[in-house]
Amino acid sequence: MTKGPLAGIQIIEMAGIGPGPFACMLLADLGAEVVRITRPGTQDPLNQDVLLRGRINLPLNLKSDEGLAVCRKLISSADGLVEGFRPGVMERLGLGPDRCLEDNAKLVYGRMTGWGQDGPLAQAAGHDINYIALSGALAAMGTADSPSIPLNLVGDFGGGALYLAMGLCAGLLHAAKTGEGQVVDAAMTDGAASLMAMFYGLYGRGEWSLQRGQNMLDGGHPYYAVYKTKDEKFVAIGAIEKNFYDELIMRLGLDPRDFDRGEAGLSKEAQKRAFEDVFSRKTQAEWCAILEGSDACFAPVLDMSEAPYHPQNQHRQSFVKHEGAWHPNVAPKFGTTPGEVGVERRKPTDLLRAMGLEDKEIRPIFKD
Repeated sequence: MTKGPLAGIQIIEMAGIGPGPFACMLLADLGAEVVRITRPGTQDPLNQDVLLRGRINLPLNLKSDEGLAVCRKLISSADGLVEGFRPGVMERLGLGPDRCLEDNAKLVYGRMTGWGQDGPLAQAAGHDINYIALSGALAAMGTADSPSIPLNLVGDFGGGALYLAMGLCAGLLHAAKTGEGQVVDAAMTDGAASLMAMFYGLYGRGEWSLQRGQNMLDGGHPYYAVYKTKDEKFVAIGAIEKNFYDELIMRLGLDPRDFDRGEAGLSKEAQKRAFEDVFSRKTQAEWCAILEGSDACFAPVLDMSEAPYHPQNQHRQSFVKHEGAWHPNVAPKFGTTPGEVGVERRKPTDLLRAMGLEDKEIRPIFKD
């Protein structure tokens, strides 16, 4: 039986890559039934890609009258839809928001793009790095010499998928109260800019330098940085508050007079060099024994082969084994209606039968 706070909600996902599938993974994790419409004959590794877990995979030829009719029938009774094509593609397929909302007035129609549905760049190709470049986020991350690419966490997944999923949930709440559906226009540039809200606030107050590596949260201070250990691994320090910093200095065995945060101590640069020297004398495991669990704001820097085995992650079940591979678990956790990875979904044939299609109509859909 499907679990989660979104149990009973059905989302139609038009197959794509990146943020759309991730948003739908989140919705499926929380109990929504997500029907992923794919092109017949294409490889869509539902059982191999973490982002595609928890779906009903339905191949439909949307250029045929039969395939388009089945898709429209699905949409006509669904709660939400997610598409990530360039602006105008769904309209050309006959599945644009005006047509779909005419068939289903309560539909929440989620549109995921990089630049947005309009504007001078709306039809231009791009990827995560381009969208976060335009938002001000990329320029703020990296070394003094060059910006650094933060994987595709800030654009695709943070500024894109999370805002799309939040927008869909907000739209679903509105539709439940009013019966009125709407379009959710989620652009990665918009979302990435929104994620930068605190930093735009700091910059506006004159508390953030545009020069990378000079600020508290971008490695400009010794108490908020990453350090290499004796065994060529790394540890992360985030001792921002004075009491946490004092704890760190004490546990490192350093003289607090030299590491005063004010005028009396060593310069920032000298403190950073001293920290680098101290952390290089012991292994990551040795530093874990000294600092982990204290108020020194410490954590080992773990890679993807290590993170699932850390005691904190194991206690929280932050990762679960699913189909032989580690998956990040459902997040956030719900006390009454917990989500679940790998819930068995209806077979696509059962879905179509429930829509009223007969077997003679279903068989051609699954022909090679």
